[in-house]
Amino acid sequence: MVGKNCFAIASDRRLGVQLQTIATDFQKIYKIHEKLFIGLSGLATDAQTLYQRLVFRHKLYELREERDMKPETFASLVSALLYEKRFGPYFCQPVIAGLGDEDKPFICTMDSIGAKELAKDFVVAGTASESLYGACESMFKPDMEPEELFETISQALLSSVDRDCLSGWGGHVYVHTN
Repeated sequence: MVGKNCFAIASDRRLGVQLQTIATDFQKIYKIHEKLFIGLSGLATDAQTLYQRLVFRHKLYELREERDMKPETFASLVSALLYEKRFGPYFCQPVIAGLGDEDKPFICTMDSIGAKELAKDFVVAGTASESLYGACESMFKPDMEPEELFETISQALLSSVDRDCLSGWGGHVYVHTN
């Protein structure tokens, strides 16, 4: 979710196989660098493998270019990696959030074969996405300050995971300002 010169990314903490809960504090949001985060929902092994490949590619980019990757460039990298495996895809939906040029917030999500969905307000992914859309649409306001953005995304996440039996056990919320 995007605020005024800030963004927030959130996920639930449940790791499960259908109705069986395996872990209740599973990390689904990863920091790529100071201004860029990725959330990976879906099959845990595929998400971890994809994350390792993305870290490798980002470090190569840093060595070659001597700077951090912009969120738009990183989104294209993720899309290309997913499309490369389209016939045997990674079963995960990435959500990318970061601050780009002039600290302008950037968010996008993708399907499992890398088709990007860019947005100016919020994006959702995962099993609770249907209820998340409703909660985010009703609670989102443009140009929220970081404190209000934290409260809004937290309430949207908690109200949505209560309606989805495959999500839950609280949440992780990251709010990033410039």
